[in-house]
Amino acid sequence: MKRLFLFVMAAVLIWPLQAQKLRFNGKGEFKIVQFTDLHYQSENPRAKAALCCIEEVITVENPDLVILTGDNIYSKPADVAMQHILDCLDAKKVPYVLLFGNHDEEQGMTHAQLYDIIRTGKYNIQPDRGEVASPDYVLEVVSSDGTKPSALLYCLDSHSYPKKKGWGQYAWLTFDQVSWYRQQSQAYTAKAGGKPLPALAFLHIPLPEYALGAANERTIMHGTRMEAACCPNFNTGFFTAAMEQGDIMGFFCGHDHDNDYSLMYQHILLAYGRFSGGNTEYNHLPRGARVIVLKEGKRTFDTWIRQADGKQVWPTTYPTSYVKDNWRTRKD
Repeated sequence: MKRLFLFVMAAVLIWPLQAQKLRFNGKGEFKIVQFTDLHYQSENPRAKAALCCIEEVITVENPDLVILTGDNIYSKPADVAMQHILDCLDAKKVPYVLLFGNHDEEQGMTHAQLYDIIRTGKYNIQPDRGEVASPDYVLEVVSSDGTKPSALLYCLDSHSYPKKKGWGQYAWLTFDQVSWYRQQSQAYTAKAGGKPLPALAFLHIPLPEYALGAANERTIMHGTRMEAACCPNFNTGFFTAAMEQGDIMGFFCGHDHDNDYSLMYQHILLAYGRFSGGNTEYNHLPRGARVIVLKEGKRTFDTWIRQADGKQVWPTTYPTSYVKDNWRTRKD
């Protein structure tokens, strides 16, 4: 009996966060903090600023979920660097997930190996990977009464580099991923009586539409743009699929350290996080993170940048902050 009791208690202690539901609070809000591009090096003193950024922003914002959108580690041994990040996150006792960027697999361990390490985090809630090295998945945010999914968070692997020379510098979301997304979206929409659930999507490398939106002179942009969007050369239609499905309100990426802007393109927000790392890679913005606050049952959300020094910058509301009525009626 004593052994059985100890086993049950151990199961209770291990189970906690990985099985819990993400849920809108009593005010009908759900807060996400997006960190990106930590480029963490376990033995570099300059990298400590990345962990300090995590601690400081989470303390100020008290989010319901933390999402890291890639380029998390930047040195060998990879498992040690990743464990430092996990320890920092677990200490804050907030559910979290980590996506991969193009540099994570360059530190001596595969995505599959790193994913399995991430899953050992006490407060990590991403699904087990199965046979896939880095799966795409959907996180459900249930209603405040806990009875049904009320919002969706698509977490996507934007991969690293093309398989052949001459195909550009960075990889793209595959046709299989587009099909997977359509299937997920259609299933949730059908379950919700034909009405798409409000959704967001997170990935590391920006979609080609980031460049298209920034090139439009009429686009309302909030934030800083100090470099071109380093997106894939080829477009497999994920953004178009999102337009057709009607659930995704915004995409959130990292990758480009000197961008933190957000803009609306074809009624979908395209936003960067804020570079969250230490001085282990190029950066010219104060480190920080993007904050997103979803509203239960509504196709709207608030978003801003919270710097590690506590300052809030670029607060906006989707979609109203990105629409200018006289542009709609103006005749050229």
